[in-house]
Amino acid sequence: MKNLTEHLIQAVERGERVVLCTILASSGSSPRGAGARMAVFADGSTMGTVGGGEVEYLALKEALSVLDSGKTYLRAFDLAPQQVASIGMICGGKVTIHYQIISEKDLSVLEQMRSALQKDENSWLNLQIRDGVVEDFRVVTQQEADDPSLYTSRAVLKKEEPLRYAEPLQRAGRTYIFGGGHVGQALVPVLAKIGFRVTVFDTREQIATKEHFPMAEEVILGDYNDIYAKVKLTENDFVVIMTPGHQSDFALLEQVLRNKTRYVGCIGSRHKIAKTQAMLREAGISEERIASVHSPIGLQILAETPDEIAISIAAEMIQCRAESL
Repeated sequence: MKNLTEHLIQAVERGERVVLCTILASSGSSPRGAGARMAVFADGSTMGTVGGGEVEYLALKEALSVLDSGKTYLRAFDLAPQQVASIGMICGGKVTIHYQIISEKDLSVLEQMRSALQKDENSWLNLQIRDGVVEDFRVVTQQEADDPSLYTSRAVLKKEEPLRYAEPLQRAGRTYIFGGGHVGQALVPVLAKIGFRVTVFDTREQIATKEHFPMAEEVILGDYNDIYAKVKLTENDFVVIMTPGHQSDFALLEQVLRNKTRYVGCIGSRHKIAKTQAMLREAGISEERIASVHSPIGLQILAETPDEIAISIAAEMIQCRAESL
């Protein structure tokens, strides 16, 4: 979203208009869900996707038509098996796409989006639409989120008059990866691409460098026995522990589990995990907190390589993020 926002700002500052094609709602087996979007620029170039295939091709054509006419609207694509012949797709389901013209009048909202994406707090993009025309386009912060059914961890469309739509723009919390070995190096780019703000923490000078982790927001050289000298964990944070030994795992978990965080995962064999858990009990950590640790870490997909393990961890964190808020 950061990259898209910057491109929108640049286009508007050049005096150009852009059409945002946003999936407001979907059902069935549609290729993309609510919140997927594609920006269509005046030269016909695009950024993002609303699912590919013929639907995306038609959305691009319609977006260019919107640029010409200046008229925005909603369009429903029916991908039901008996009706897909006209658009050549067989996935099934329905998607509702809204075409929104972004121009100079929206620059202040785009700048609000840029600002919100740099903050460590929950925020949402809010649209109010009547007869296909946007009446209200703004960023809503956690303090302004007055409707729990609208401002959630997922994109929500309320089918009332006017239509109300909200989707998460930024989620509070960071991801702290303790241990920058092979799995950590594979995990950072995966998480960064799906909206997690990543900090890597390692004890080794040759590992704890930005060159090793170019997609991490921050890389910290520190001591596993005193992490709070360098970081401050909050209840919105994700913690991933993947050090080589049970002693460093224990040192980290003993500190982390004394605070509330959204997610804690620890890599390791079942023998290593059992030994670490025994040490935590001796240190006075409650059974409830010990049980809250995702260990073995990641969804159980028979992953073996560092890249596969990174995918399994990311999948588990996506699930946790989607279920929270």
